[in-house]
Amino acid sequence: MIKLLLAEDQGMMRGALALLLGLEEDIEIVAQVGDGDEIVPKALETRPDVALLDIELPGRSGLDAAADLRARMPHCQVLILTTFGRPGYLRRAMEAGAAGFLVKDGPVEDLAAAIRRVLAGERVIDPALAAAALSAGPNPLTQRERDVLAAAVDGATVADIASKVHLSPATVRNYLSAAIGKTQTRNRMEAVRAARQNGWL
Repeated sequence: MIKLLLAEDQGMMRGALALLLGLEEDIEIVAQVGDGDEIVPKALETRPDVALLDIELPGRSGLDAAADLRARMPHCQVLILTTFGRPGYLRRAMEAGAAGFLVKDGPVEDLAAAIRRVLAGERVIDPALAAAALSAGPNPLTQRERDVLAAAVDGATVADIASKVHLSPATVRNYLSAAIGKTQTRNRMEAVRAARQNGWL
């Protein structure tokens, strides 16, 4: 049996995935979580073979949890399943050690087959997304620029951002200016939007 951990914040979607995948004769759902902070502790408790993770979760993102999970449980294969097929997300998932990346609009039979394939050591990536990621190129933002933009998401002031990321206001302005230039936008909120749309945040 393939032991599967399922992380999805939408209860109905999580329940439907668990029900459908549970119908497969060789897949056993050993854990279901709705918060990114629960992924690693639950995985350490239940020892899954494969972790099926959504990206946008309350608490930690599925991408952050994937990197930690791969470091702490190298035998557990990570498969990202998301609504948001953004090239930057694919690149970040691969950097985090994910073995696969699929969008949620595919049939459940393909998902079950992908679970089996990643457990067998294969990489499984949505072909259209792979092509888009190759044509999009790498993330132009540095980690600090991403940190500053992430802190600006809710419309925070420069002083608020500086406090959150432990930098001076002048340094925050410099990072925001660089991020605005690299995203080819006019202001920080447009830069945040562009970075999110590309999966860079």
